[in-house]
Amino acid sequence: MIEEGSKSSKATVEKRQLFMEMRAQNFDVIRLSTYRTACKLRFVQKRCNLHLVDVWNMIEAFRDNGLSTLDHNAEINVSRLETILSSIFYQLNKRLPTTHQINVEQSIGLLLNFMVATYDSEGHGKLTVFSMKSMLSTMCGGKIVDKLRYIFSQISDSSGTMVFAKFDQFLREVLKLPTAVFEGPSFGYTEHSVRTCFPQQKKILLNTFLDVMMADPPPQCLVWLPLMHRLANVENVFHPVECSYCRSESMMGFRYRCQQCHGYQLCQNCFWRGHASGPHSNQHQMKEHSSWKSPAKKLSHAISKSLGCVPIGEPPHPVFPEAAERPQDLAHPTQLKPVSNNMNDTILMSSGAPTSTKSSTLESPSRLDEEHRLIARYAARLAAEASNSTCPPTDLSFNFDANKQQRQLIAELENKNREILQEIQRLRLEHEQASQPTPEKAQQNPTLLAELRLLRHRKDELEKRMSALQESRRELMVQLEGLMRLLKDEEQKAAQTGGSPHSSPSHSASCTMPMPIRSTSAGSTPTHTPQDCLAGVGDDVLDAFSQGVPRNLRNDLLVAADSITNTMSSLVKELHSVDDGLEDEEVNMRNGRDKVSAPRHYGNRHSTPSF
Repeated sequence: MIEEGSKSSKATVEKRQLFMEMRAQNFDVIRLSTYRTACKLRFVQKRCNLHLVDVWNMIEAFRDNGLSTLDHNAEINVSRLETILSSIFYQLNKRLPTTHQINVEQSIGLLLNFMVATYDSEGHGKLTVFSMKSMLSTMCGGKIVDKLRYIFSQISDSSGTMVFAKFDQFLREVLKLPTAVFEGPSFGYTEHSVRTCFPQQKKILLNTFLDVMMADPPPQCLVWLPLMHRLANVENVFHPVECSYCRSESMMGFRYRCQQCHGYQLCQNCFWRGHASGPHSNQHQMKEHSSWKSPAKKLSHAISKSLGCVPIGEPPHPVFPEAAERPQDLAHPTQLKPVSNNMNDTILMSSGAPTSTKSSTLESPSRLDEEHRLIARYAARLAAEASNSTCPPTDLSFNFDANKQQRQLIAELENKNREILQEIQRLRLEHEQASQPTPEKAQQNPTLLAELRLLRHRKDELEKRMSALQESRRELMVQLEGLMRLLKDEEQKAAQTGGSPHSSPSHSASCTMPMPIRSTSAGSTPTHTPQDCLAGVGDDVLDAFSQGVPRNLRNDLLVAADSITNTMSSLVKELHSVDDGLEDEEVNMRNGRDKVSAPRHYGNRHSTPSF
């Protein structure tokens, strides 16, 4: 008794697990019921991994489990339903890569509990075949046009005309899905649902059925179905636009543009929750965008459309033949392809191995014939796996051509690699030769030689100027000595007469001063320092510069001496920089460098100071 109680409690927890996870997503904050219903059903689809099962794989699973021969109102118990779901998900795992395998047991448990809660609310433990087909074909992956074609095959007669009673039964079953996710008040079944889809009683063929179901807008009771497929298509769509409310710099999913407020755009989260800012209102008409087009593409599209290069209105689906065809079944089917309006779970299969093109028409197949076909199919698959070594001539030729192309590609890559290695070896040898100093290479470089000659000429000019300035300084110092003698004589006379030393300025001013004579001889590189230029100057000048008593003439002489000293020091620095440049160029010549560095910017030339 305890074990049975624990099992029942575990089953109850598993039944509530999917709904608890769905409530945790907080979909109820979405303002519009259509988006709210589509988001909830999309969550159930992805949580149960039904979005990975294509509609044609689902139809094949129906055939493999013998559901195509059962009546729509036939009932199956929960254990058989679990077997069918197991075959669907185990086949799915075989198709998926090893890195993307799903948890089969968890998917089976979640989907089984959801289907039982949706279609067996009274707890009978049984579901009808039509309920299971309607739910799985609607909630699986694939294109909506393929799903609607399959649904039409289940609700039409042998002539390809829709039966209104079967369509009403389909609406009863499919509208239980919104009710299961607590959206029954908005999209529950009513007696007038059929008339809202097809208001006029007339003959409904496949193309008419698709036109109504894929119209914009679709029937009100099924408006969530195409929206659920659009949600799946735009989940990874990126819009490089800023949301006008939350200021997010990019959008994922849908993008909504206001038709009244210029440049006002909202992301899907803000639009679904009814957010608005500024002059925008929730009552404004919004346009939904499921893709991003740059302004250049929009302009080109508008121009092409105005010139008639783009069709103005494209049909929402391809046009199919109106006449219903009998489905065919070739031997050993492996790939599904739809061929007719009235598919009735038996669709055209392309053969996986070479067989004859002769096909047989199925006339009301019985359950025994279905089992025989299944056995023959599995036997053919086992035989194909056992004889992998034998393949058709077309496959052999294809494999041979593919191998030949691969060998040619490998040969081209090897030749390219060989050329690259040879180029690397050549560049390495050139680098080694360039790194070795060769006098011939230095002599062959005219830029280096011209730079060297220019530097030597510059050095000679600076040496000449240095010699001339030193000679000028010596002459100025001699003149200073004469001035000092005159100053001394004036002081002595003033002392004898008792007058001021500045009483007779006219006499001192009338004394002529010898002007310096510039030496025009080209001097060699000076070997003496600026202090050597004071040789031959009298002690009076030296004493005058060493005295601390301030006098006007002495101050003028000190200023002149400082100017001369500064000129000499700058000239010495410039001469040293030229010497360093010459030494660097000679080192570069010895090392055999081909590139010559940018010429140095030497100090400003100082003119001879004037007094």
